[in-house]
Amino acid sequence: ADLLLSFDIEEFDLPEEFGVPVPESDRMTIPAEGTARILDVLKEKKVRATFFVTAFFAERAPELIARMVAENHEIASHGLNHSFFEAEHLAKSKEILEKISGREVVGFRMARLAPVAKKAIRDAGYVYESSLNPVWLPGRYNHFGAPLLPFDDEGGLRQYPVSALPFFRVPLFWLRFKNFPFFLYRALIISAVRRTGYFNVYTHPWEYSGRSAEKKWCIPPYITRHAGEAMVQRLGALTDALAGFGNFRTFRENFADHEKDGSR
Repeated sequence: ADLLLSFDIEEFDLPEEFGVPVPESDRMTIPAEGTARILDVLKEKKVRATFFVTAFFAERAPELIARMVAENHEIASHGLNHSFFEAEHLAKSKEILEKISGREVVGFRMARLAPVAKKAIRDAGYVYESSLNPVWLPGRYNHFGAPLLPFDDEGGLRQYPVSALPFFRVPLFWLRFKNFPFFLYRALIISAVRRTGYFNVYTHPWEYSGRSAEKKWCIPPYITRHAGEAMVQRLGALTDALAGFGNFRTFRENFADHEKDGSR
């Protein structure tokens, strides 16, 4: 199985969804702290991953982008910034990330998994997207009938859905990772990998900083549960749990194999 571990590297704007403004310093230092902790775990576990980064973050933390590249992780786009989107941001974020990282950027994930015209993504130069959670999430989206496995959409863009357990479509995304007892989450993801031969999950860097759980942000506890060191430990446990069931790979590596298979 291909195990596609990814992280949405973005500025800390979550409190603004609950009416709390975030000072510029906290907007960057909280996710930067979390990103460094993520990289430490991945280095210790010898796991490679894909980082969907906003251009806003990359411009303010180029040293972390350089570390991702040096440690052979993939850099993909998470848009120009996390709070506001226009179609021209697709090409602009790609350009900025390529300049800072020195690597070609071919993947895209929209902030909050919001819908974006697939043709616009393809026209901006991306070859794959991972913005589909094939479940029903009240108040956000209903993709209960969407494919569970990677597929090519009508415009030729390769789609990588976030993992969900087949049949009942139990979500396995970041909120489940932090809210389910770990033994239960472990059992569910192993079941999903065995049934589908595929696993795709993502988390956010602010989850790995205890500062994101401070009461002043007014973020509900189910979102900030285990923030800080507990999430660091969970990430390590997740990589250990999955290690015997497949290979940790980047989205780009998986896409390259798909292209090879298609050319045979």
